[in-house]
Amino acid sequence: MSQLADPTTEAGLEVRVSTGLLRGVRERGVLVWRGIPYAAAPVGDRRFRAPQPATAWSGVRDASEWGPIAPQSHKGQFRGAHPRIPQGEDCLNLNVITPDERMRAGAQLQDALRPVMVFIHGGAYSVGSSREVPRQGEGLVRRGGIVYVSLNYRLGALGYLDFSRYATPEHPFESNLGLRDQVAALQWVRDNIRAFGGDPDAVTLFGESAGGNAVTTLMTVPSAAGLFQRAIAQSAPPNAVYPSDLTARWAGEFVDSLNDGPGPYSDADAARLLLTTDPVRLAAATTALTMRTPDQDPGTIPLCPVIDGVFLPERPLDAFRDGRAARIPLIIGTNAREGSLFSGRIDILATTPPRIRAIFKNTKKKAKKALKAQYPGIPALRAALDFGGDYSFWYPSVKVGERHSRYAPVYFYRFDAAPRLLRLMGLDATHGLELFPLFDRLDGWFGRGMTALGGRRAFQNIGTRMQGWWLGFVAGGMPSATWPRYDETTRETLIIDQSDHVEADPHRERRLAWGRFVPHV
Repeated sequence: MSQLADPTTEAGLEVRVSTGLLRGVRERGVLVWRGIPYAAAPVGDRRFRAPQPATAWSGVRDASEWGPIAPQSHKGQFRGAHPRIPQGEDCLNLNVITPDERMRAGAQLQDALRPVMVFIHGGAYSVGSSREVPRQGEGLVRRGGIVYVSLNYRLGALGYLDFSRYATPEHPFESNLGLRDQVAALQWVRDNIRAFGGDPDAVTLFGESAGGNAVTTLMTVPSAAGLFQRAIAQSAPPNAVYPSDLTARWAGEFVDSLNDGPGPYSDADAARLLLTTDPVRLAAATTALTMRTPDQDPGTIPLCPVIDGVFLPERPLDAFRDGRAARIPLIIGTNAREGSLFSGRIDILATTPPRIRAIFKNTKKKAKKALKAQYPGIPALRAALDFGGDYSFWYPSVKVGERHSRYAPVYFYRFDAAPRLLRLMGLDATHGLELFPLFDRLDGWFGRGMTALGGRRAFQNIGTRMQGWWLGFVAGGMPSATWPRYDETTRETLIIDQSDHVEADPHRERRLAWGRFVPHV
């Protein structure tokens, strides 16, 4: 049921979308609409089904409050949302932020439309939401005059385990549900963003971590073709996309963990179990699966897109190689030490001696020796974390960049900056750090804490430059005249630090050593 807005609220914030009237709010110099349904609630028989069109409402819907976020564990393997934050399966909603200018009659004209940035949050496809950082995106809107969209999508078992093996005529299940949600959100943007002054033909899709994986994967999804015209993949693990035989095994292990009954069960039994189990129990079982997988299947993560041959026809890296990915401009890059964050409870990378041996299983001895030489001291912790980070994030991103550069403009970066405290802690420029300057997050508790020993002003300056590059790319397809295009010959890469510079083919010997690794990326 939709919430109806107070009819005395300022009328200038009313916007009509395909399902009805919305009323937003004016906050801190921007206009905001929150909790907008972009698809029907995937509940009941719609669980494990592709998203369906959102239901229309009558009257004016209040869009001042956040919508529910996807079910997740607060204290699972990754730190999820606090239990006080409303969550549930009815989570397919998005938010829109625009500059604080009243809609005017000419806003529908093509020359008045603004570029659109659609952000997909990270969280290993198990945690996170569009409200995790409540003011995120506002700085980009104020500075660049863009329209910013953020979205929630199904996570965990509900969005990223492939239960299609248990489909029955009575209960059909689709694969790649989280990806399908993201496509549905992009279709909503195409159909409705003009009402907010946004240009549906100037959409930049960007995301970080799992969100970066979503970006590179969606560039190869046929049903996403034409829904965005530029892409930015930050710290993506582009190769974390697996064949259906592996994802079917993970689904089977998951159902086994839910089944309390004696003896074997049929596909129909499994389907009923999946459809009736409480989301809290599903999330707990998901945590158990994700915690054992790094040792059981080193170098993988079970919450992932699946190569199902239909919605996602092929491995994205193969699509990039052969020119079947969307031929659109791309910014892609990683942080200098992606892997340093992933220790302790979130130790999910190929970083322990048994995992590293498993990764090297099919690599010839000479190639293995050459690659190990790039990580002196391996399997000591620091070297192992760098190895695991490069395996999951850096080298696959390099391959996406080089392959896509054959068909479309690519701009590659490496984020090297880190405050003194993070360097003393041994984290350095770790996974997710670039989000703090990009999204003006230095005033939060972590932003203030990590700059307690210095580096705050430098990060603010870096944020100013990064926003300028990202907004330049959004507006014209090129971040800056001083940031050269990436290609396979020079491999010129922007190194983002207190003082930026361009470096040709950074870590060349390491890249060449990874090129002899088997299986080939």
